[in-house]
Amino acid sequence: MPPRFSVIIPVFNEDALINATIEHLDSLSGKASLEIIVVDGDKSGKTIGAVRDGNVKAAISEKGRGNQMNRGAAMAEGDIVIFLHADTRLPFEAFALIESALRDPGRQAGAFDLAIASGRPIYRMIAKIASLRSRLTRIPYGDQAHFFRRNYFQDIGGFANIPIMEDVEIMGRIRKRGERITIIKRAVTTSSRRWEKEGILRCTLRNWLLICLYFSGVSPERLSIFYK
Repeated sequence: MPPRFSVIIPVFNEDALINATIEHLDSLSGKASLEIIVVDGDKSGKTIGAVRDGNVKAAISEKGRGNQMNRGAAMAEGDIVIFLHADTRLPFEAFALIESALRDPGRQAGAFDLAIASGRPIYRMIAKIASLRSRLTRIPYGDQAHFFRRNYFQDIGGFANIPIMEDVEIMGRIRKRGERITIIKRAVTTSSRRWEKEGILRCTLRNWLLICLYFSGVSPERLSIFYK
C-alpha cells in the first residue's frame, strides 16, 4: 500500500498566504493520499479562520513552531509527516521523492535542498551554501521541509519544547543516535521575504551567528532574544 502523507503547517499571522499554500499542496497530491493540518500559534485563530478548504484539519496551539508542529503531529494519521513553513513550496514530485527516499527501512527522516524565490544572484548563492551545508552536516533547517516516518517521529519524542532551534535540535539528536538523514536533491522554494524585510547581509549574518552560538552551548532561550 502506498503511504499516506500528513503535511503539517505551523502558522502565525499567515491569513494572507495560507490558502495559496494549501492550493499548491492540492495541486501536487496526484495519486498521493494526503491530509493537511494547519496549527495556529495565535489564540484568536486568525489564520485558520481564513482557511477556505473544508477538508483541512485545524488546531490552535501555544505559540512556537516546536509546540505547533508537535500538536499537528499528534493529530496526524499519515504514515509520513512533513513539516512545511507557510511560505515554502514543495517541488512537483515531492511525495514520490519522499516515498522513494524512505523506501530503505534504514532511513527514517530527511529534508530537501533549498531554493529561494528570487532571481537575484545573491539569493541563489545563499541557497547553494545552505544546501551544501546541510549535505555536509546532515542538519537541514526547517525551511527545507523536514519529513519523518510518523512512528519514528513519535518514538524520538518529536520536537523539543524550545523557543527556536527546534529544527536543528531534532536533526542533531537523530545524528547522535547514529541514524541516517536523507537530503533530497530537488529543492523546496522558500520566500525571500525575511531577507527582504531585514536586509540580506544582516539576516544572513544573524542566522550564522545564532547557529554558531547554539553549537557553542548558548541556550535557545537566550538566542530567541535576537530572533524577532
